[in-house]
Amino acid sequence: MSHPLAGKAALVTGGSRGIGAAIVRRLANDGAAVAFTYAAAADKAQALVKEVGAVFGRVFAIKADSAEPEAVRKAVSQTVEELGGLDILVNNAGILMLGVIDDYALADFDRMVAVNVRAVFVAVQAAIPHLREGGRIISTGSVNADRAGFPGASVYSMTKAALAGLTRGLARDLRRAASPSTSFSRDRPRPTLTTTTKCARGSARCWRSGASAKTPRSRASSHTSPALKRALSPAPPSPSTAATSLDSHVKGIST
Repeated sequence: MSHPLAGKAALVTGGSRGIGAAIVRRLANDGAAVAFTYAAAADKAQALVKEVGAVFGRVFAIKADSAEPEAVRKAVSQTVEELGGLDILVNNAGILMLGVIDDYALADFDRMVAVNVRAVFVAVQAAIPHLREGGRIISTGSVNADRAGFPGASVYSMTKAALAGLTRGLARDLRRAASPSTSFSRDRPRPTLTTTTKCARGSARCWRSGASAKTPRSRASSHTSPALKRALSPAPPSPSTAATSLDSHVKGIST
């Protein structure tokens, strides 16, 4: 069995269930030592540690509410301390709090922004000093960044649009360190992949492709998408790469 990530250390935020848990499994399967955070689902977190640890090796859970900046920073530092460094950061934690704008609570607005946007900024900022050569920063996005597909999703869409902009900006900020910054969408109907990486001449390029996903809405899958597999690949992606439809869809929001 091939282990392309052997010797690598990864941190996944919001990794106890759903897509986050699938990412943890895939990273571990590919040979990485993995830490992941969870906010409240302690039972699911420990079950995942037991499951993955028994088969693939080193994995541990960190209780950390992504709405709390210091908790996010401590999760990064604990990962570095336990695993001896950091090669992959996956910003997967996110929440969805629905509500039409005329009666949307300010407290809910603040928490959505804190978890979906600020936590990514804080995690990246904390991780940068520790990322080793060839490191990767990956964030879970949404097609709702481009359009709110249903009533009550305006604030959620705003946070995902902010995340998309932050990811593109990070690609330019981090190109000096050759650390690719990638965002992939987990929603339907138009999953997209936006990837930015340092090119041979030192300039950043972005490309984007959309495709229809045909996975039934009621079906949940723990398989990792081709897009995510490419993002986690040890080799930097080629600018000619086109995104394919995500084969991974999980009901609900990973926290």
